[in-house]
Amino acid sequence: MRARISVIASYLPARTLTSDEVEQSVSGYRPPRGIVERMTGIRRRHVAERGQQASDLAVAAALRILAPLAGRDGSQPPAVRLGPRTSGERLGSGASGERLDPQASGGRLGARGSVCGSHAAPGLGVDAGSGADGSASDAACGAARSDAERGAGGLVAGTVAGAAADGVAADGVAADGVAADGVAADGVAADGVAAPDAGAAPDAGQPEVRWADGVARPVEREDIDLLIFASASQDMVEPATAHIVAAKLALTCPVFDVKNACNSLLNGIQIAEALIVTGAHRRVLVCTGETPSRAIRWQVRDRAQFVDSFAGYTLSDSGAAVLVEADADRGIFYRGFSADSAAWAIGTLPGGGSAHPRDPDYSYFRGDGRRLKEAFELVGPDLFLDALKRTGMHWDDFAMVAVHQVALPYLDFLARSLDIPEDKLVVTLPEHGNCASATLPLQLSLGPWQAGDRVALLGLGGGISLGVMLAEM
Repeated sequence: MRARISVIASYLPARTLTSDEVEQSVSGYRPPRGIVERMTGIRRRHVAERGQQASDLAVAAALRILAPLAGRDGSQPPAVRLGPRTSGERLGSGASGERLDPQASGGRLGARGSVCGSHAAPGLGVDAGSGADGSASDAACGAARSDAERGAGGLVAGTVAGAAADGVAADGVAADGVAADGVAADGVAADGVAAPDAGAAPDAGQPEVRWADGVARPVEREDIDLLIFASASQDMVEPATAHIVAAKLALTCPVFDVKNACNSLLNGIQIAEALIVTGAHRRVLVCTGETPSRAIRWQVRDRAQFVDSFAGYTLSDSGAAVLVEADADRGIFYRGFSADSAAWAIGTLPGGGSAHPRDPDYSYFRGDGRRLKEAFELVGPDLFLDALKRTGMHWDDFAMVAVHQVALPYLDFLARSLDIPEDKLVVTLPEHGNCASATLPLQLSLGPWQAGDRVALLGLGGGISLGVMLAEM
């Protein structure tokens, strides 16, 4: 028995923010014009709506592949409604989580929100700054909260990747996700509600929902026997965000969270495979919702602080969902993971935990891109190359090679180091930014694979960690 990734879909909020707009939104210090795009290759990133939570981004993605759940009048029931929660509404019937501070420390887009786990973008040059920091979750850090709550989500039977607007990925890696379409003088994006139509045709600009067997078969909720929320972001410290996602999707299966920076979703699939192969479960929904824009520092003291906060300006809010199910023939046939935990301090979002439970200054991502690149280089490419050696394969045996992307210079360096043919890559960074743990499913959503093709997934995450997974679709 194998575990197969059976569906892939993406959800990308329409609101985007260009790198020029990011630079214009930084106050207190004026960065060199064009520095963000020049150093990272990122032109724009997605930003979640002001009222959207990490859970909402996961839900929005999942709803694109789940079978409709109609109420008595044929409409979506309250349990799956997306959007900000109004006074008097219960958790699960609307958006839940921290509220956004539209002007933290006087910054134009100073927004704090719920975010956990992050890392800087490797390979950034001196002028561009090598680290990034962003504001952490208000609930976790005890920072001041604004009046609007976030809401939107993405869970899908298969792989659903989505970029939100007005929020930064929780992973903290140099991701191209700064509040998009809402970085004006007030820095506040208008609240928005995600379309709840399950199984509906992709919205304009949305990647196509991908079904591994080529036939769209919306998934019934009762057929899902486990939900894993695997993300660097979270709605709040307690309870697990998976519970909030399940409530919004009207699921009644067991749930739990997995967190490992930008490798969170890849690790979630790893766990799903193990549980399926052992017979504990047969159909597992793995989803993520990343809101790293909540951890961006917009009020910058000087150049040194801008460099320390640089990675945050590359992050992109996004959501994704992947359905993993038992299959007698096809599926995941290789997986490998490694870590160098001695490098954990290179990129951090320290607020919200027991180390810094309430200090607002620790609610922003901090990192050193150069040191992160050096840490990955020190670990070396063996994990990825060993996957080929042990399976007797070459990159040409795969329809596509999905690689976590934080900056174009580093993607080029990694591809050359591993000798990956250029035509095997799906480059999403310029137009979508660093989508944190939703990056790999986004590439699967856009990739050229067909039923029966092999795909390779290469993950990089803060901490630091690496992962590789080879699968037959």
